[in-house]
Amino acid sequence: MATASIYPTAPDLTENDYLVLGLATCFVKEEGEVHELQVIEPIPSAALEAIVKGIPTSYQQAWGTTLGNVIAGDLPQKPAECPDAAQFSEEFVQRAIAAARTYKSRPVAQEHIPQGTIRRDFNYSTERKRVLNMQRVVTKEDNVKQHDYTHKVL
Repeated sequence: MATASIYPTAPDLTENDYLVLGLATCFVKEEGEVHELQVIEPIPSAALEAIVKGIPTSYQQAWGTTLGNVIAGDLPQKPAECPDAAQFSEEFVQRAIAAARTYKSRPVAQEHIPQGTIRRDFNYSTERKRVLNMQRVVTKEDNVKQHDYTHKVL
């Protein structure tokens, strides 16, 4: 018998559906200074498969779990494996539900980190900093120069 969904926005998922959470090193820029923080965020299956192949990543570790272990109702629940100082990512619940769907459609990705285990052997790097509150300001100097005849019929 199938377990009924407890997520009103995701009737296709149950609390037993698989999910990978990652502990990422991110940065926030405040008053000209950059501060480091640890962020707990869901990792979709495609991203996990790229990470385990060795691309540089800001994830220090990741663990296999279930939706029921990290979401109670519509509130995130910090797993015991997480440091106390770690924060949840923005829109954590929606992102966790979306990530769980990726593992449901691609169950072979669950083999990288079996449920209940932690993996730490990633190519961890903060060389390219993930700044969470970065704002891009577009200026006239950003425009690409084009020839006069670019949009003309010759």
